[in-house]
Amino acid sequence: MKPAAFDYHRAQTIPDALKLIARFGGEAKVLAGGQSLGPMLNLRVARPAHVIDLNDLVELDSVRRAGDRLVVGALTRHHRVATDPEIAAACPILSAAAATIGHYAIRQRGTLGGSLCHADPAAQMPLVATLLDAEIRVESAAGRRSLRARDFFKASLVTTLAPDEMVTTVAFPVAGPRSGWGFELFSRRHGDFALVSVATTLALAPDGTVAELRLALGGIAPTSLALDATLAGHLGARPDAAWRALVAAEAAAAVAPDDDPLVPALYRKELAASLATRALSAALARAGGGLPYEPDDE
Repeated sequence: MKPAAFDYHRAQTIPDALKLIARFGGEAKVLAGGQSLGPMLNLRVARPAHVIDLNDLVELDSVRRAGDRLVVGALTRHHRVATDPEIAAACPILSAAAATIGHYAIRQRGTLGGSLCHADPAAQMPLVATLLDAEIRVESAAGRRSLRARDFFKASLVTTLAPDEMVTTVAFPVAGPRSGWGFELFSRRHGDFALVSVATTLALAPDGTVAELRLALGGIAPTSLALDATLAGHLGARPDAAWRALVAAEAAAAVAPDDDPLVPALYRKELAASLATRALSAALARAGGGLPYEPDDE
């Protein structure tokens, strides 16, 4: 199919974009990479009266360090997120997750802000933002505000973004010393959305015990799920194989996926436990608290 008719507007500056968004509000859709919006327009799932193109806003394609935060512009393409050396050094799990998005052509066009605003619960960028509780800066013609990622995602394909707002930057915490990360996903085919994905970061104390632990699951609920509070009782432990298995089992037990005839809930829970074990093993190896991690070829 072809999209329904709409008026096209190409914003030249951020104030220009904000004026257009304020003017048309809920009648408009913002176009960044278009990797989600394009198919929705073609299938007429979305039928906006106006499309506002942001691709001339080159200042939103940016990466900079601000103290203990890495600030990434909303228009930064997935390929840059996956390959930028500053991102890889400061927030390596963000780079690793971006490298698994779709296929090369999709990563060349898709954007960080677009993925967050689309809010697919199986997508990689919402998962990492939820895991790290990234700070999402949004602006409107009336002003600006910052939102925690865990408050930004409301339901599947739904965020707390107001009709007159757009995302401008996203700030991620910089990885600290003696820290490690793990990111694992399982999909039917390469490039498909994950049936289940797991992201984790941890830090070790000087005595080798676990000082910090974050773990989040994607593809298993209407939004990515952060399980920090659920797993807080495992801090201070020595992260041996039994610890990894226990944490992974508790993470899987904490979720209640829908029972789909094609992907049963029990299967998703088993996947969650298996992927969590692998992600934790990778994080420990990178933090210097385990054997070298050797990812599967699959």
